[in-house]
Amino acid sequence: MERRNSKSLSDTNQRTNEPTYQRTDSSYQRTACGATGLVLEEPTLFEQSVPGRRGISLPAIDVPAFNPCEAFGDLVRDKAPELPELAESDVARHFTRLSTRNFSKDLGFYPLGSCTMKYNPKIANKVAAMPGFADTHPFQPLSSVQGNLRICYELERWLCEITGMNAATLWPAAGSHGELTGMLMIRAYHTARGNPRSKVLIPDSAHGTNPASAVTCHYDVVTVQSGPDGLLDPKAVAEAMDKEVAAIMITNPNTLGVYEENFKAVADIVHAKGGLVYCDGANLNALMGFVKPGEIGADAMHINLHKTFGTPHGGGGPGAGPVAVSRALEPYLPMPRIAKNGDNYTTISDKPESIGRINTFFGNFGVLLRAYVYIRELGAEGLVGVTKMATLNANYVKARLKDAYDLPYSRPSLHECVFSDKRQNAYGVKTLDIAKRLMDYGCHPPTIYFPLIVHGSIMIEPTETECKELLDEFCDAMLTIASECEKTPELVKNAPSRPFRRRLDEAKAARDAVLKE
Repeated sequence: MERRNSKSLSDTNQRTNEPTYQRTDSSYQRTACGATGLVLEEPTLFEQSVPGRRGISLPAIDVPAFNPCEAFGDLVRDKAPELPELAESDVARHFTRLSTRNFSKDLGFYPLGSCTMKYNPKIANKVAAMPGFADTHPFQPLSSVQGNLRICYELERWLCEITGMNAATLWPAAGSHGELTGMLMIRAYHTARGNPRSKVLIPDSAHGTNPASAVTCHYDVVTVQSGPDGLLDPKAVAEAMDKEVAAIMITNPNTLGVYEENFKAVADIVHAKGGLVYCDGANLNALMGFVKPGEIGADAMHINLHKTFGTPHGGGGPGAGPVAVSRALEPYLPMPRIAKNGDNYTTISDKPESIGRINTFFGNFGVLLRAYVYIRELGAEGLVGVTKMATLNANYVKARLKDAYDLPYSRPSLHECVFSDKRQNAYGVKTLDIAKRLMDYGCHPPTIYFPLIVHGSIMIEPTETECKELLDEFCDAMLTIASECEKTPELVKNAPSRPFRRRLDEAKAARDAVLKE
């Protein structure tokens, strides 16, 4: 393989089907330019490796030599990892090249319904980078980090006010970690009463992590089918509810983007037989300022800060999934708890019923700080505005696309809307084809094939951060693709034609993953 193989996209991709569409009511139009410019191929870093090549220069060691084998014995690797040997320029060019192929919220619309990819305000990053916060150390004495503790304490109070709960913990490192923490508290609650119980009810419209969290806490999952209107039926819950059910886990709004109108009735049924109600709070951005889950029967609720409060969306990096609880579960909250004594803040770690630590020190403080800034910047009125705009945007997209794509559930949407590929199937086109064709129009595809209760589902969540012009651009592309499915289906089935990589064999990549040489 050559060291550099400078092929342009025009050499590898067919350019005969450039996407063209007419904007309906916008004052501007984006067009592709420079699409066949210099786009470099390159071998992997391991293929570029040359024995003895170095990209670092370190001074000679001026301390006694250290033998790790003597200190750590069998814990030491038999040999050093075989990392690529490269010059600094090789590494810099490789990662810079990769960065130009990434898509992010700072580049454009990211309509992932199941993940809520929203633009993150930079003021939150600026505050988190302030030396007074960024340079604090978890081993500092509490007297020197009173500001940090105050922020955590106030954020807990604010989240309780927003959710209608009594207390909260900020320490979970992600939404899924928050789910696990909530279910551990529910198990501790029942265990303290003599029986941890054995089952958890989960609607088929819940998020996919809910069953995993329940099973991890040693519960059997009982699936409750949604009704024909996409809502949880109290009668179905009553039939499944017995003295062995520890809790029901409800995603509200559910994965169809529909508000669970029977939430209170379901909660009453579960509570009557001693069970608890877990509310998946991933979609809090559709309720904030209008509904407080704690006031309609929820006992525990995790909150994805990246979905509702503008923190970065993980991507393998640090996250946070605080959990707010009712009075019944407050004794079981993880340690440490932050307490206020006059003007001072301290921690409590001696609650005997607590489930203990679920994270080191004080969680991912930098992420929590970003959420604090977001809430404080917007205030109560601004947070209500977030919900209004998220709901308005989702319903606008639904209204524009409902005549071109099948809408399996026609109830009013909240933060997202779900279509299917039923109409396009008549022309041999599937959801995956539509998603791939969107890339030719410069749009990141939405969530596809989820929720599972909708065959060929297309889940779109515009969030509150997108303007009407951009939503129109996305909708125009979707409408044009619907027309292409009818008139030139092969064009859609062979998409994409413009990206650096075309259609990959994703199933083979999953089945035959090469993890090491």
